[in-house]
Amino acid sequence: MNIRRHISTAALAGVSVLGLLALSACSPAGGARTEDGKLRVTASFYPMEFLARQIGGKHVEVTDLTKPGVEPHDLELSPRQTAELGESGAVVYLKGLQPAVDEAIAQSGNKHVADAASLTSLEKHGTEVDGHHHATGDNHSHSETEGGNDPHIWLDPVKYAEVAKGVNKTLAKADPDHKADFQKNTDALVKKLDGLDKEFRDKLKKRSSDTFLTTHAAFGYLAERYGLTEEAISGLDPESEPSAHRIKDLHTLAKKHHVSTVFFETIANPATAKALAGDLRLKTDVLDPLEGINGKSRGRDYFEVQRANLAALQQALGSK
Repeated sequence: MNIRRHISTAALAGVSVLGLLALSACSPAGGARTEDGKLRVTASFYPMEFLARQIGGKHVEVTDLTKPGVEPHDLELSPRQTAELGESGAVVYLKGLQPAVDEAIAQSGNKHVADAASLTSLEKHGTEVDGHHHATGDNHSHSETEGGNDPHIWLDPVKYAEVAKGVNKTLAKADPDHKADFQKNTDALVKKLDGLDKEFRDKLKKRSSDTFLTTHAAFGYLAERYGLTEEAISGLDPESEPSAHRIKDLHTLAKKHHVSTVFFETIANPATAKALAGDLRLKTDVLDPLEGINGKSRGRDYFEVQRANLAALQQALGSK
């Protein structure tokens, strides 16, 4: 381990602390645990933080690299955050969503890393699927790495439950003493996610339209799970601008599929969605890609916001 890093941070704290840090830096527990013995877990953004907290419970202290209200795709890491990744007891992230995080984790050499992208199957959205055009804008986003795979797996409760099971295994390896508790917490979380999946199925069963319009293509997995068609104004990148051709397409689609609502989200700029809704005389509402929780979120955690998403979809699709 890099003892010098510990020494520089503790230089002001006196020689006795320095001695202790030098000793602890040589022991395997190093920066992997808090003073009271909790496993330090670094999560890349909110959906990963939520899993780590739910599964780790009282045995973990979780740090989220992406602060509330920050667009995760744009994250840049400070040297301190990069160092944390190497020292953490475990890391939970989603490869292909945040290039800066991918690079830092690859360099960190951390042995206990859960990559959500490897724990469930990723697919390409933004291409022709089942004869429907799941739109990309003209721009390909930097979040569309891994050959254009869609990273937004957490919005599908079934895929999110698969990821939870993989995170459980990583935490159990990093902290074997609490393996039984992690398993119990995981079982409880998976049960809740199964319940959420059933709610989506039941409440979207009878509907008058299958198609919804949204700012960026975050809801491909959710659409696929419940037999819906997502049409995105721009592609997987929330900041890309749609072409005139794409806007014309959306006008046609909205009429053909009896679309009532254009969805925007809490973090990205709603201007394009609102302009399109104005042109088409449609309503606007929020569909939250759950990349972070902030003061504007319709709920305080994953489950509350997903239920708000479900209610918004029911309304927009004319669910009975």
